[in-house]
Amino acid sequence: MGKSILGVDIGYDSLKLALVKDGKVRKAVTVAMPKNLLRQGRVVSPESMGELIRKAMKQSGIRCGRGALVLPNETVFIRSAVMPVMTVDQLKYNLPFEFRDYITDELKNYVFDYAMISTPEQLRAGAKAGGEDRVGRSMELMAVAAPASLIEDAREFFRKAGLKLVKAAPTVSCYQALIRARTRAGSPPEEYCVLDLGYQAIRMYMFRGERHIVTRELEVGLHSLITAIAETANVDEHLAHTYLLDNFEDWQNNPVCLNAYESISVELMRALNFYRFSNPESRLSDLYLVGGGAMIRPLRKAIAETVGLKLHSPTELVPAGSEVKAVHGLVQAIGVTMN
Repeated sequence: MGKSILGVDIGYDSLKLALVKDGKVRKAVTVAMPKNLLRQGRVVSPESMGELIRKAMKQSGIRCGRGALVLPNETVFIRSAVMPVMTVDQLKYNLPFEFRDYITDELKNYVFDYAMISTPEQLRAGAKAGGEDRVGRSMELMAVAAPASLIEDAREFFRKAGLKLVKAAPTVSCYQALIRARTRAGSPPEEYCVLDLGYQAIRMYMFRGERHIVTRELEVGLHSLITAIAETANVDEHLAHTYLLDNFEDWQNNPVCLNAYESISVELMRALNFYRFSNPESRLSDLYLVGGGAMIRPLRKAIAETVGLKLHSPTELVPAGSEVKAVHGLVQAIGVTMN
């Protein structure tokens, strides 16, 4: 029997916790985030964050001593790299230099980690399949760099919540872990688009098999819908948020929202067209919706009608996802717990 681990995903509008054991979600909870506790992806007050997690655990009856944290996109650097085969110690020494053209700060202020994408054998097999063994003794990695201060803050608020931080991973790794588990369980599509309809932004994560190809970010999110509702209904944004997600008085079908859905869908179509232009070999046909916006039926309909792809529920990404309440918002918190 494996040990329990608590996945923690800190968003601008909500905190998501998922207790996972043996690959199954045992408990899950979502609570509202206090305003301004998160700024540019960084927790402003580790003490307040720790107390919020502790209270959420207590109120939902979650008992766990180990935690895993989702690292927001805006706080980390991620890049794919093909490097010569080397020992772990050699890799630890060389990995920081892969980021010297991306990080303007001193490299010593960052922590570095990696995930293996392809083994030397897989790379050679792929090259030979193309008619030439060009790879030699190389390995393909997904490398990550995170500010050391970010990890130290995380350790602090996890400690205040009664948790030990045992893992921290960027969002793309969370989806990658779920795709890997899905691949082992059956025959998933060869190419994925995971569309995160989030509060601050909408992000498109493109995968070919388990390999992350690119992430596209649209500078629009549910916040733009909430702002439009607040102005139209003359209410504060907190109440407008409730109007949208609870469909109070059918606000999801209000003309101001329908126009916003159309604009969002057109921007998605433009991003998909650019991806296809940049990747002419793409045969993308499947779109997986996650995030708060995935529960807004008219938005899903507008996206489906505009992009022309087969839409999938987030329950298909998560093991036994149909049994998890409000799974659309918990995908990252679950994914970060996976090996």
